[in-house]
Amino acid sequence: MQLPEHGSNTKYVYESLKMKQPEKVIDFSVNINPLGAPKVLQEKWGDWFTAINDYPDPYAYTLMEELAAQENISAAHLLAGNGAAEIITLVARYLAGSKVAVIHPAFSEYAAACRKEDCEVVEIVLAAPEWNLEVSALADKLHGVKAVFLCNPNNPTGVHYNRETVEALMEACKRTDTLCIIDEAFYDFLPEPVTYIEKVLHQQHVLIIRSLTKMYSIAGLRLGFLAGNPELLQEIGRTKPHWSVNALAMKAGVACLQDRSHTVETRRFIEAERTAIFQELVKLGFEHSSSQLNFYLLRDPSLSTQEQLFHYLLRQGLVLRHTENFPGIEGEWLRVAVKQPDDNKILLEALAAWKQRN
Repeated sequence: MQLPEHGSNTKYVYESLKMKQPEKVIDFSVNINPLGAPKVLQEKWGDWFTAINDYPDPYAYTLMEELAAQENISAAHLLAGNGAAEIITLVARYLAGSKVAVIHPAFSEYAAACRKEDCEVVEIVLAAPEWNLEVSALADKLHGVKAVFLCNPNNPTGVHYNRETVEALMEACKRTDTLCIIDEAFYDFLPEPVTYIEKVLHQQHVLIIRSLTKMYSIAGLRLGFLAGNPELLQEIGRTKPHWSVNALAMKAGVACLQDRSHTVETRRFIEAERTAIFQELVKLGFEHSSSQLNFYLLRDPSLSTQEQLFHYLLRQGLVLRHTENFPGIEGEWLRVAVKQPDDNKILLEALAAWKQRN
């Protein structure tokens, strides 16, 4: 059994390695909000129970109207989905049989979903440890490419590409008639959030993928959306199953979006914790990516691959995210979520012990 393709569900990691899972496990492989879901969800949950009696709105109208108001665009530019994963699948179906580029390192589902639809996937791999994106150097690779995926802010590195770089990519895509797909699933974790969603109002070749599951810690509900030109969204949504977004997810989504204080508190917490963690990692002799998000890449520079460290931490009940299926990284780093202070301290202590014995 190969290593799981995603984080979370820790039992599958131990099973794949034929290791016994310790009684207590801390999961650093799942990169959702360590503060959990907004309190309003628990307060309102009972009131929403009757919503399960009827079929949900297939257009998620109330949710899309709330999103549109916050993003200052019309709801016609939005398509709701059962998490960003469904959105990526729908986009891949639209691109079926075409030539598609993915800027790596990146979320593995772009390439996986496109290959399932018989796409030819061109992998544009950026160099570690800065993973700089030089648009001028990759512009020639966009000729004949129907779409290019950019994860910004980036998963798994946590790196955020600046506006000049992203807009240069959009312009390069416009010249080659390439669909520019930007995944902003983690944009709201940035200390100062940056989004390109307004571009869909004027540029037909831009799509923005968003997820509500990360910031609001509602991964079990599955909720995301796609922003783009209305005609293009209509074509992409043609293969979307009816009622793919459930009624409880819609109600939770509206409540989460209206709780502005939760995102502000989260950003403040993440930035403080991440800064403290990075200071300790440097002292211990570990390298980390220049992440601005709620996760980061970590490596012991004395190791060519991090397999030994990965296994060592698993035996301590600390599950990090392997990077074997991230082109350009392939096991040379481990992805780590920023969690609550006590959990972060336990990890740092385990890393210190690792250094002492090696």
